[in-house]
Amino acid sequence: MKTFKKSCLTVMLFVSTAATVFAQEAAKPAPKEKASPAQVVDGTINGATVQIKYSSPAVKGRKIWGELVPTDSVWRAGANEATTFETDKPLKIQGKTLPAGKYSLYAQTGAAEWKIIFNAEVGQWGIKRGGLTTRVPEKDVVVVTAKPTKSKTFNERLVYTITGKGFDLSWENLTVPVTFK
Repeated sequence: MKTFKKSCLTVMLFVSTAATVFAQEAAKPAPKEKASPAQVVDGTINGATVQIKYSSPAVKGRKIWGELVPTDSVWRAGANEATTFETDKPLKIQGKTLPAGKYSLYAQTGAAEWKIIFNAEVGQWGIKRGGLTTRVPEKDVVVVTAKPTKSKTFNERLVYTITGKGFDLSWENLTVPVTFK
């Protein structure tokens, strides 16, 4: 009888422990989505294979243009690391040649016109502690202008789209087309 009682106690202890372990497993929170997930877009512009790597921030109820991204300031054109633009062939843009290579992509926002900046330094974090970009102007390779337009749809997340003749940067209520010749 003692053996039977010990066996019953052992079984009850095992069942109780197992129930506790499984209950704690069920309590694990679901993994969170990154605030600004990394994105890569590949495509062809005028016969050149291009790739844009960026981190895609969300609006999250904030006013983007003129507040989160101040007007007339240089912006890293994404979140986290500086956005990169890579081409396997030279491209012409507004009469300037962008040689084949990899560049950091910055944008200087403006109400009516933006500057799009292709910079030779890559691999750096996009901003310094004070909030200014890590762009070194002396390393700019090509600087061109683009005119922002109202988006056809609201874009909760920053998105780059490669078109046959260039790329579009779209976020919140703006799209900025950058066209190569």
